[in-house]
Amino acid sequence: MGVGQTVKHRTQAFKGRIAERVGRTTRNRRLQRQGRTDRVSGNLKQAGSKAKHAFRR
Repeated sequence: MGVGQTVKHRTQAFKGRIAERVGRTTRNRRLQRQGRTDRVSGNLKQAGSKAKHAFRR
């Protein structure tokens, strides 16, 4: 897993966390849902990359 991919996945998860909190603060359910989706997607991509990297060793 390259450094660029790691940064990309972490950034996606972080943006999702921020969007989810902003949506919760403004009571915007659509923004909450999009933020949750981005956060979970970024975390899953990170986990998948870590697992793939572990099996390469």
